[in-house]
Amino acid sequence: MGHSAPKIVNPEGIAEEIGALLGGMLVETVDHADELTFAVVREDLANAMVALRDMGHYQQLMEIAGVDYPDRPERFEVCYHLLSVTRNHRVRVKVSTDEDTPVPTVTHLWPVAGWLEREVFDMYGVVFDGNKDLRRILTDYGFKGHPQRKDFPLTGYVELRYSEEDKRVVYEPVKLAQDFRSFDFMSPWEGAQYVLPGDEKAAAPAAPAAAPTSKATETKADTGAGDATNKKAEEKSAEAPAKPAAATDEGKGAAKPEDKA
Repeated sequence: MGHSAPKIVNPEGIAEEIGALLGGMLVETVDHADELTFAVVREDLANAMVALRDMGHYQQLMEIAGVDYPDRPERFEVCYHLLSVTRNHRVRVKVSTDEDTPVPTVTHLWPVAGWLEREVFDMYGVVFDGNKDLRRILTDYGFKGHPQRKDFPLTGYVELRYSEEDKRVVYEPVKLAQDFRSFDFMSPWEGAQYVLPGDEKAAAPAAPAAAPTSKATETKADTGAGDATNKKAEEKSAEAPAKPAAATDEGKGAAKPEDKA
């Protein structure tokens, strides 16, 4: 079965080229699903990025993503997605860390990393050493916890929302609303035996309008012009065959009615 996305073609020998470029900074190379991933030493991340940008020609930092593996001693992976506009190729660089050990920032290489590192910090709690503006970016400043961690509970924290009743922002315990839900596990194509909330207000559907019939004028009487007009049309139809003969007689000099008198 073919993949829906266009096939990514890795340049020949690119894995070996980048491996030699990274040297002792490289921990592991993974070639999976036509995608290349290079795990590097956490402390050497900035140097590895400089090498990839300046000598590997991967000019653009497209994304920084976090991944949580709770069972690992270093539970977090920080993945950097790089794009080379000259090679038309993408690679992934990743480092591992735990809840306390910071990851070197790359904001001095790509300013856009400031926003991306803040997102990983907000969602996973990974700290980036050297980021001068490491604040939450998606959750509220007073929010506790990191929502993308695998052990983050669904309840027990407070949520921020605007109260239309109080006309202000309020904090409330997180609640999983189950409004308008009922699980009766009946056959889905038979339909429910109750009226869903709100359906009782719906008006009965109007009967479909009859399809308009096309009007045909097969005879002159179907035109709707009236009896007088129809009679004149009949008279003209009766006189039509005699016109050529009358025209011929006139051409021969036939006598006119007033001449006979």
